[in-house]
Amino acid sequence: MRVNKWTLGLAALGIVSLPTLVQAEEKLSALQTALSSTTISGYVNTSAHWDLGTGNANPPGFAYNGRNGNGSGKADGFNLDVVKVTIERPLDEGQWSAGYKVDTVWGPDANALGTQSGAIGSFIGGDFGIKQAYVALRAPVGNGLDMKLGVWDTIVGYETFDAGNNPNYTRSYGYTIEPTTHTGLLLTYQLNDMLGLSAGIANTFGPVINQKSYDNGRSESFLTYMASVAFSAPKDWGFIGGSTLYAGLINGLNTGYAGGSGARDTHFYIGGAITTPVKGLKLGAAYDYAAIDDVGANGVTPARADADLWAAALYASFQPEDSKFGVHLRGEYASHSPTVAPGFGTTPALPLPTMAGFPTKVFALTGTIQYDLWKNVLSRLEARWDHSANGQDAFCGPIVGAPDRKNHFMLVANLIYKF
Repeated sequence: MRVNKWTLGLAALGIVSLPTLVQAEEKLSALQTALSSTTISGYVNTSAHWDLGTGNANPPGFAYNGRNGNGSGKADGFNLDVVKVTIERPLDEGQWSAGYKVDTVWGPDANALGTQSGAIGSFIGGDFGIKQAYVALRAPVGNGLDMKLGVWDTIVGYETFDAGNNPNYTRSYGYTIEPTTHTGLLLTYQLNDMLGLSAGIANTFGPVINQKSYDNGRSESFLTYMASVAFSAPKDWGFIGGSTLYAGLINGLNTGYAGGSGARDTHFYIGGAITTPVKGLKLGAAYDYAAIDDVGANGVTPARADADLWAAALYASFQPEDSKFGVHLRGEYASHSPTVAPGFGTTPALPLPTMAGFPTKVFALTGTIQYDLWKNVLSRLEARWDHSANGQDAFCGPIVGAPDRKNHFMLVANLIYKF
């Protein structure tokens, strides 16, 4: 190995031995080589919420808004939502490529993500969570078979946990009933530039890391299976070039139901986005359907009925390329069986699943204006209206008491610094 002049000088004075420094330099060089492809990134997500009217006991039950485990109460105040730090070595172009990714999240939304193991318990409510942590591999099979083993994001959904990657700040009801993460093995294969496939097997529907089906009285062979297909229109297809269509199916044990005894959740998703002749205008749509059966099959009494949930959303986004300005609209409708949540203001006959804390029928409109004044900062103002469409009061009311309104209005300011 080449030894620098400073090293030779130290050796000449007898301060250190040459072999020792050579070994140290070799180790340092190996460490630098290992870290040369590693990146550190993330963001800090903050918000200010104003829920119009009085009474903060019953905010809308979409994800990370402060109901049924989906947040920590963000209404009428300033909030640290979440801090994310990612350490990653992505796969390279080699036939035998290896890498890894670790997503750590900190703050109230980390608790709501719910990946913490109840068996460990020490991190419950500790404002910390692991969103992803997996080893990535590529094998020279055809065009290249990619594998992830560990904890990884779910394969379905129009929106993601990372609010800055979504057209709107608040989450949709479709996102709310979807899984978020899985612990298992995911295979991905790109057939060509247009078509990609994925298939996976996981312990459960998620999100608790390392949770097994037998923890909930099921057999050891009770696993979660999933598959998806993604289509991307080629760039030479005119104005629709770059449009996408995606479909996925997941079947497994969802422990969020029946007071933790769990149920089989068969979740179907289809969604996509299409570019338009208007520069910067993109239209999108998403549909989620979840069939819940085999409820409390581990002998929990009383017996609980099967149920279903579904949600549909339409999106419109206008943001010209390289522009600081954007407008994003979303309209959505969601519904679930009364057996999932019989209504608000009464004692439910069945325990509420964490992802169904909203009226049996609900309609929502969301509008977001984005204007990024500062470098690396995403800045947004958002207005949202949620309407209980089942004829029952579902929102607001005193801190201790039943809801007293069918409509809920919210204004939000959101700042996200990305690094």
